[in-house]
Amino acid sequence: MTAITTEFDRALAKELILEGGFVNHPKDPGRATMKGITQAVYDTYRKSVGAGRQSVRCISDDEVRAIYRGRYWNLIKGDSLPPGVGFVVFDGAVNSGPAQSVKWLQRALGLDRVDGLVGPQTLQAVAAVNDHDALIERVLKLRDAFLKALKTWSTFGKGWTNRLRQVLAVGQSWARGSVGPDVVYDAVGAAKALSSDAKAAPSAALADAVTGGSAIVGALQTAQTQLAPLAAGSAAISNIVAGIVVVSAVLTIGGALYGWWARRRRAELAEALA
Repeated sequence: MTAITTEFDRALAKELILEGGFVNHPKDPGRATMKGITQAVYDTYRKSVGAGRQSVRCISDDEVRAIYRGRYWNLIKGDSLPPGVGFVVFDGAVNSGPAQSVKWLQRALGLDRVDGLVGPQTLQAVAAVNDHDALIERVLKLRDAFLKALKTWSTFGKGWTNRLRQVLAVGQSWARGSVGPDVVYDAVGAAKALSSDAKAAPSAALADAVTGGSAIVGALQTAQTQLAPLAAGSAAISNIVAGIVVVSAVLTIGGALYGWWARRRRAELAEALA
């Protein structure tokens, strides 16, 4: 008798290919990882079942399945999500954590409450969606923005992009009822992508100080006022006054422009990392 393949089974099969075997890249926040399961996650699981600590390299297939089911699939309520959508959220959960992946789903659904927990409101919103293809695309667009907001993007960005392209193809195929394409392992794309590696947002404090009347600008303006009466009788002083005017203008305008850019960049990062 042929065993019935569940949605979890086929999602896990794809995930294990995407995650590969053992990796321990120095810039990967997951560090020692086997089949997508980090040493830290494995330690927690072993402790929960009363087993002693051992290297994640020694993880058994049964343990892999139990961890993927309990820590990722069940937390995103994969059995209650439509085909394709469940796989996309599952892959995001494995790569960036269940809460973060669920937030992408909730934001893609346009929910007011984005808490990273799949509750009745989230499930109702998913059930009301007719175009799962478009929903999957929105989820992955949000995930892509998140990845680009990480400091590790320069190291793992190419691999993550390749991974998202494969996840999109599989997810949309499953949403249409098709078997979907095969996926290929990319060691770079298997690196964990966590919000703890977010890029530092630029500060607008210096720009605000300049445009608000900093000590430097104030000193220049004072010098300009004091030298102005002498400028008429001296070409050199006149040039100095003109120079002060230019420097003051550059600082003020430059500070305003930088402040605008810094605040805009901070808002973009905050949106991407939400």
